[in-house]
Amino acid sequence: IIIFHYVPMYGLLIAFKNFSPRKGILGSDWIGVKNFRLFITSYKFKRVITNTVLLRLLLLVISFPFPIILALSLNEVRSRRYKKSIQMISYLPHFISTVVVVGIMTQFVSLNGLMNNMMVALGFERTSFLNSPEMFRPLYIISDVWQGVGYSSIIYLAALSSVNTDLYDAGKIDGVSILKKIWYIDLPTILPIIIILLILNVSKIMNVGFEKVFLMQTDLNRVTSDVINTYVYRIGILTGSYSFATAVGLFTSVINSIILVTVNKFSKMVSETSLW
Repeated sequence: IIIFHYVPMYGLLIAFKNFSPRKGILGSDWIGVKNFRLFITSYKFKRVITNTVLLRLLLLVISFPFPIILALSLNEVRSRRYKKSIQMISYLPHFISTVVVVGIMTQFVSLNGLMNNMMVALGFERTSFLNSPEMFRPLYIISDVWQGVGYSSIIYLAALSSVNTDLYDAGKIDGVSILKKIWYIDLPTILPIIIILLILNVSKIMNVGFEKVFLMQTDLNRVTSDVINTYVYRIGILTGSYSFATAVGLFTSVINSIILVTVNKFSKMVSETSLW
């Protein structure tokens, strides 16, 4: 942890310098917060911040509940063979490379793909989904749910396995329905884990994975697909502006840290469950 997480933090100094590989970190000229000011005053600042936060919020609202629902549903399956089959099918997409996932999605929604062929059969016109700014977020979220729902449900299934079976027996005697059993027994059991994972997800509000966004991004959908990570890659890395790229990364990390502390404190006040 010290070697790979704390020692590299020394490199954050270049965010406040006009970094030159020839001069090194300490030898480069000090420019203060110029890189931060350059990012905040950039005409694309509002767009990349909006795209990043909106996509992360949509993922939080739509993708986050699916593993919980899947875990609660699988917990009610009594056939061990059927349950294991569903688990295996839902887990498999997680182990598929993001490049392959985007490739599958590209083939599926291409102009001659299955989706467009079905639309033509129903009387609609062919649509270039990947080049449509309006379709970028739905495609990203759907692929994220498909790829991650099974693997993310593992931790909830593990928590549900620790439920005292006497509670289920008492519920059967009282004649409670499946929904009431889930609401009064299962959900309270996994609620602390849900809160912890929710806190961790909220703390990443300024960060969206680079790889899938980059692979799905085109010149035509960039108005909605251009997030902080792709902007840093295009402006900071490709042009060699390492100081600027570091400044943007530090800016987002500070915002995420503030959000993490705030949400964690709020959670502790409301539910007495927190990270620390």
